[in-house]
Amino acid sequence: MTDNKQLLYYKSYKHPTSQEWLVLIHGAGGSSAIWYKQIKEFKASYNLLLIDLRGHGRSANKLSSLWKEEYTFPAVTKDIIQVLDHLKIQQAHFMAVSLGTILVRQLAEMAPERVKSMVLAGAVTRLNVKSRILVSLGNTFKSVIPYMWLYRLFAWVIMPRKRHSESRNLFVREAKRLCQKEFIRWFKLTGEVNPLLRYFKEKDLGIPTLYVMGEEDFMFLKPVKKIVKDHASAFLQIVHQCGHVVNVEQPQTFNRLTLEFLNGGLEGSPS
Repeated sequence: MTDNKQLLYYKSYKHPTSQEWLVLIHGAGGSSAIWYKQIKEFKASYNLLLIDLRGHGRSANKLSSLWKEEYTFPAVTKDIIQVLDHLKIQQAHFMAVSLGTILVRQLAEMAPERVKSMVLAGAVTRLNVKSRILVSLGNTFKSVIPYMWLYRLFAWVIMPRKRHSESRNLFVREAKRLCQKEFIRWFKLTGEVNPLLRYFKEKDLGIPTLYVMGEEDFMFLKPVKKIVKDHASAFLQIVHQCGHVVNVEQPQTFNRLTLEFLNGGLEGSPS
């Protein structure tokens, strides 16, 4: 059994009768706190597992000596698999937001037998021109200006409207737990994003996948529409008057749509 000191921070909620697990993965700069509007409703039907990724939330002070190597998507995904192994969770539904959606898709590539279904909110499936310009600026200045300046800029570009402010402020508040060095480690992952996403776009794993996107997710909605057309196992729900972080901005709609999917209420969804 893995020593708890070598694991990411996690919190689980056990259901008295259900054997089904739902694993929740946050995005870059966030933490498992992003799911606070889902926990009560979801734990009524599922065993829940919330994980703080390396360097984030309550994992920020754990395993720093083991994370000195360059970060890669497979390496960061193995952290999640290690928690699953520790808890003896052989198969689960996975839910993720923003950059966390790439990690869940990577996990499905590495261990498809462990993924019963995927719910991908504010999914990142391609970097468009605007996002590539942002990444380029970030790579140029990441070592010379405070990372929170960059993070606030990214948050404003991705979530620009007044009704996006709760999501924007939540991500900025959680990102303050990162140190400059940790931000740079995660930011270097952006160099892997587009080649990885092109590969994911070409390959349908056959795992039921629900994309939940805000109609105002200007940077990421359009490529998701394209990928859903190409993947028979993928479904798309668009939430009106909503931006990138659907589960925070429109929690009632998000919870209803995702629970319908998980409970088999959408055609092709898991039962």
